[in-house]
Amino acid sequence: MTTAKLQFAYTRGADTIIAVRMRLLDAKESVIFFMLILAQVFEYSRTCKCDQNYFCNCSSNQLQQVPKVPANALGLDLSFNQIMSIDINDLSPYIALKTLNLHKNKLGFIHKEAFKSQRNLKVLDLSLNNLKKLFSSWFHELKSLQQLNLVGNPYSTLGPASIFQSLINLRTLRFGSPSLRKVHKNGLEGLTHLEEMTFIGSNLRSYESGSLKAARPIGLVSLSLQNLFQNDPELVSTVLQDVSHPETLLTIKDITLRTSTSIEPFKASRQGGTKSLRFENSSTSDEAFTSLLKVMDGSHLSYFGLKDVHLVGDGWWQNASYTHYEDLHTAYICNLDIQGFFRFSSMTQLGFLLMHLHKVSVINSTVFVIPRETTFLLKKLEYLDLSQNLLSDLTIEPTLFTGFGAYQNLNTLNVSQNVLKSLGLMSRLATNLKRLIYLDLSHNSFVSMPEKCSWPATLRFLNLSSTKLRKMTACLPSTLTVLDLSENDLMVFNQRFPQLTTLILTGNRFMKLPQGELLPGLHTLLIQRNALRMFNGSSLRRFQNLQDLEAGNNNFVCSCEFVSFFNQEVGHFITLRDGRCNYVCDTPFTLRGYAIESVRLSVFECYMIPAVSVLCSVIIIVLGLIVVTCHKLHVVWYLQMTKAWIQAKRKPAVGRLSEELRYDAFVSYSQHDAEWVEEILVPELESAQPSFALCLHKRDFRPGRWIVDNIIDSIEKSHRTLFVLSEHFVTSEWCRYELDFSHFRIVDEHNDSAVLVLLEPIKKETIPKRFCKLRKIMNSRTYLEWPEDEEKRGEFWSNLRAALQRDEC
Repeated sequence: MTTAKLQFAYTRGADTIIAVRMRLLDAKESVIFFMLILAQVFEYSRTCKCDQNYFCNCSSNQLQQVPKVPANALGLDLSFNQIMSIDINDLSPYIALKTLNLHKNKLGFIHKEAFKSQRNLKVLDLSLNNLKKLFSSWFHELKSLQQLNLVGNPYSTLGPASIFQSLINLRTLRFGSPSLRKVHKNGLEGLTHLEEMTFIGSNLRSYESGSLKAARPIGLVSLSLQNLFQNDPELVSTVLQDVSHPETLLTIKDITLRTSTSIEPFKASRQGGTKSLRFENSSTSDEAFTSLLKVMDGSHLSYFGLKDVHLVGDGWWQNASYTHYEDLHTAYICNLDIQGFFRFSSMTQLGFLLMHLHKVSVINSTVFVIPRETTFLLKKLEYLDLSQNLLSDLTIEPTLFTGFGAYQNLNTLNVSQNVLKSLGLMSRLATNLKRLIYLDLSHNSFVSMPEKCSWPATLRFLNLSSTKLRKMTACLPSTLTVLDLSENDLMVFNQRFPQLTTLILTGNRFMKLPQGELLPGLHTLLIQRNALRMFNGSSLRRFQNLQDLEAGNNNFVCSCEFVSFFNQEVGHFITLRDGRCNYVCDTPFTLRGYAIESVRLSVFECYMIPAVSVLCSVIIIVLGLIVVTCHKLHVVWYLQMTKAWIQAKRKPAVGRLSEELRYDAFVSYSQHDAEWVEEILVPELESAQPSFALCLHKRDFRPGRWIVDNIIDSIEKSHRTLFVLSEHFVTSEWCRYELDFSHFRIVDEHNDSAVLVLLEPIKKETIPKRFCKLRKIMNSRTYLEWPEDEEKRGEFWSNLRAALQRDEC
């Protein structure tokens, strides 16, 4: 029985211990859970930054789920994170969202109603994730969507049901991946407004005809089919047949074209009426290029482009010389890498193409010269862009040789970002271009500018930005309507341009605006990032037609005049096209970094001298009034009296507190009444029986002691204070001290120690206002009058002795 009880007790105790431990664990888990929530909230607040345009950047923060951001967010960038799924409620709070970027996550699951609340969404990027299947239900509510990117997901099949039919406003679609194997028909069904499409199908195995054929022509189609041109040209032909159209710019990317076999699919493009064809990030040879010209012969090709293309061969194009490309007017070449460039034969072999061209761009392709034999073929050329090449002063002359009718129609020339150094040479060569309108010489190293230059009379647009110019001269043509001198080292603008409408001076060292009289027709002035200190209405009025100004990011001096003009008047003269927030104070130091529109200067800062003058005048007037008032009201006298009384009160108590009162009365009188006091009053009282001990200042004040201290000490050691009142008394300052101290004693000790003797009649109205305490005492106490009649003097002395008599203890 005992063992059972013990076992029960032990079991019960163990259960109790377990229960306590469970409670502790629950509490611990609650704390940990709470801390995790706080940490997560802190992490969201730390990683997601939302700007004033309600765009929240949460990119590259190792997030594993959609974070919490403000409900009014318009843009949300979640790219480069670790998000694996999007549930039904993850995005539901963000109904205003217009841009959602989920590029490069680990998305493998998206709930079918995940985007149900995103009816305002215009841009959706789901590229480079782990979506193995696409569902049309994702897009049912995305009626406003204009851009969709699904590139780089491992889905292997597209279709058979149409996926995008709900996206009635879609303009740009990017889809496909190396994993895509099969594309069913009607893939683009319902996309009636599509303007741009990118399709990646490098490992495509099955393609149903019509799958990429839209209801209406697509403006830009980009295909990345890689080795399919070589391995499955028939499939490529089917794809090209669907996307080729006279109104479509067809871009072929990421391919290698080395043989005539790989060129065969382009027959479908010719049959589809392709007029614009471009190759990007590809590799080809002169043999394959010749084959392409043969295949496309007879087409109406008008635009041909090469971008990021590697070309091999020796440059022999004779086999295509019989082809006809009368409609080819634009050639665009950018970042062309020619293997063994110096082995290439003359470009004259391409004369059958060059003679038709109207626009040619050869950008960043290591071009250092165009031989004169080639320029002879460029008679129809209107636009020539040779930017980012190796043209120099030695090679630019043959390149722009105008003999035999070359460049006779050229109106636009861009030789920016080369190694040109002589502006005089360029002006002389440009003079031969009789129809030249636009000339871009930017990003060269001219440094200096000749005093005089010749230019074609037709030149209207001249770009000399980033050319290291230090000084302006009369070299520039006065016929210009647009002049760009930005990013140089100029400090003075002193040339007249009657027809100039746009002037760009950004990034120089100008300290003030150009003189408006030199630019009567100017509409737009850009002068950002200079050393501009300020501008005002006077400088702006000189511009007769100035409408737009960009002058932000300068070293503005925020003086009162400039701040006032900027905040109140500048809008009456021009429009600040770069926004007021870019206009920031540089000086004074206390305002550095503040937007001028937020600066509010005080009156003292704006009108220092007048304000200080007025303030000083007011102070002087007030002080004068105070002095007059104090004099009239005897304030100084009152202050001195109060100070003396306070000092007396702070001293240790003497006399009546530590010893018996020494005097029966302290006699306060005017010096003019001394004869009566000394010859009549004192003998009478001191010879009386019993006699009275009187304190007189003449005989009883301690020599060398401050008078006020003597007065206070005498009053405090006297049983009564006897005031001998007369006209002379109310004019004596010392009598007033004695009167005030006596009054203080009456108030503090609540006694009637003051005895008044009126030596001569005094009207209360004649007593000065500063003797207000005398007025109070005379109003509240009975006083004795010295009688003229000798018979009544006995009664006077009797009453006086009674008033001075000490109370019996």
